[in-house]
Amino acid sequence: MNLDIREATNADFKGIFLLLNQLWPDLTLDYEKLKKVYLVALVSIKQHLIVAEVDGKIVGFCSLTIKNNLWQAGNLAHVDELVIDKDFRGNGLGKKLLESITKIAEENYCKRIELDSSFHRKEAHNFYESVGYKNRAFLFSKTLGD
Repeated sequence: MNLDIREATNADFKGIFLLLNQLWPDLTLDYEKLKKVYLVALVSIKQHLIVAEVDGKIVGFCSLTIKNNLWQAGNLAHVDELVIDKDFRGNGLGKKLLESITKIAEENYCKRIELDSSFHRKEAHNFYESVGYKNRAFLFSKTLGD
């Protein structure tokens, strides 16, 4: 397996969109709306997007947002998305993507890296714990606007 983990580009969005459909199978995703958000993220200094590519195919995606945070008295990194193609799971790609995104967080002087994961994703929870993440809080959210 010829693996390349690298920064995402504009040309990667089609492959990433296919992965997002695997991440959120219960949602009907709007390609054009997501692409607009993706393009903003590509040029943001606070967001970092990386992909795992095997033999020219995008098989993994991870995104990170960095914010100034009073609780940490510095930068806090948040993994927004992490998804591996269902046909490539169990091969260590998720761990490699997290290692790469963690390095980016460290390079940006983040004091902590966090992520959230839906209650029903038990396998993901086990994976995150196996790579050193601790369940330390509940996440509360409220829908606004459209």
